[in-house]
Amino acid sequence: MSNTGVKDYRRRTQKDYSLAFKLQVVDEVEKGQLTWKQSQVKYGIQGRSTVLVWLRKHGSLDWRSKAPMKKKAPPKTQIQQLEAKIRRLEAEKDIFNRAIDIADGMLQTEIRKKYLPLSQAASAGQGQAGSQSEQ
Repeated sequence: MSNTGVKDYRRRTQKDYSLAFKLQVVDEVEKGQLTWKQSQVKYGIQGRSTVLVWLRKHGSLDWRSKAPMKKKAPPKTQIQQLEAKIRRLEAEKDIFNRAIDIADGMLQTEIRKKYLPLSQAASAGQGQAGSQSEQ
């Protein structure tokens, strides 16, 4: 092959990497001579995480991942979780509105803010719905 300025890279497989070679790469990375990505390019190492695996296995520094990757729940599960959260929050809202109504009656005050007509209408609607279901 003629020398055209293009480097001739030989594809390597896992069995080509001896323990001495792995230790040499790990040593260079840990001494700061190369980053793990630079070592992949320099030595033609194919795998994306091969050098990281070597660093974790043979290195003297802590090369473990700091934040493990979270597995994403399937959309159906996420929808079910969100629907359950909505039901829980609506129940909490009902409880808080009832507590306000009871406190208003006991203390002869109006705790609800006058400028929030939606919350008053919501609590009044719940009070009417509750009294209708009791009848």
